[in-house]
Amino acid sequence: MKYIDTHAHIYSKKFDDDRDEVVQRAVENGVGKIYMPNIDVASIDAMLETELRHPEICVPMMGLHPCDVDKDFEKQLYVMEEWLNKRSFAGIGEAGLDLYWDKTYFEHQKQALKIQIEWAKQKDLPIILHCRESIDETIALVRSLHDERLKGVFHCFTGSLAQAREIIDLGFLLGIGGVATFKNGGLDQVLPELGLEHLVLETDAPYLAPVPHRGKRNTPEYIPLIAYRVGELTGTDLDEVAEATHRNAVGVFKL
Repeated sequence: MKYIDTHAHIYSKKFDDDRDEVVQRAVENGVGKIYMPNIDVASIDAMLETELRHPEICVPMMGLHPCDVDKDFEKQLYVMEEWLNKRSFAGIGEAGLDLYWDKTYFEHQKQALKIQIEWAKQKDLPIILHCRESIDETIALVRSLHDERLKGVFHCFTGSLAQAREIIDLGFLLGIGGVATFKNGGLDQVLPELGLEHLVLETDAPYLAPVPHRGKRNTPEYIPLIAYRVGELTGTDLDEVAEATHRNAVGVFKL
C-alpha cells in the first residue's frame, strides 16, 4: 500500500449506500489506511461501526469539531473524555477554530480547543486542527500552549508560505487535500517552496473533491490525484510523494 488518507469522514451518512465499496476502491487505488476524525458525540457510533467493519483500514480519532461547539460544548467533551479513557484512538480531532461560518461561539471554540490540546499532550497523541479562516488565530493559540509533547496536523492547509513556515516551526505537518488541484487554490505558490517532509495527504471526504471531480462527493480513492498534483508542484515523482507522505503519516500517528 502506497498511500495514507490522514483525514476522511468515511462514516458520514453520504457513504451509507456504498461505504464498503468506497473503502474497497480506495484499497484498490493504493490507500492502506484511512484516518477518521470525529466531529461530535452523535458521530461516534457511526465512526466506530466503520472501524468494526474495516478494522485494518479505517482508524478512529476522537474530538469535537469547532462548528459543533456551542454553549454546552463541555457536555460533549465530557463524553469524549470518557471514550478516550476506555479505549485507544489514533489522535485528537477534528478540533480547532472556524471563523468561516457562525462566529457566535468563537470564545467557546477556543476553550474547547485548549482542552483538547491538553488531552493530546497528556495522552501523547497528535491533534488534528481545523483552521478555516482562522489560521493565524489557531497558530497563536497552539503556540501559547506549545511544548515538546504537542504535535499533529494542520488539516486542509490553504494558507501562505509564511503561515506554513510558522506551522512547521511548531513541529506540525500540513494536511494537503483537493484544494491543491484547484486552479485558484493558492498552494501553487506554497508547495514548491516546501519539502515533502512537512506534508501528509488527505481527502476530507466527502468534502473538497479534487479536480476533475470538484463539486462531487469526495472519497479516499482520489488520494492519488492529490499526490500527483503535489508531485507536480514540488518537482518530485509520484512514488516519491507516496513514500514521503506515507512516512510522515506513520511518524505522526505512530503507526
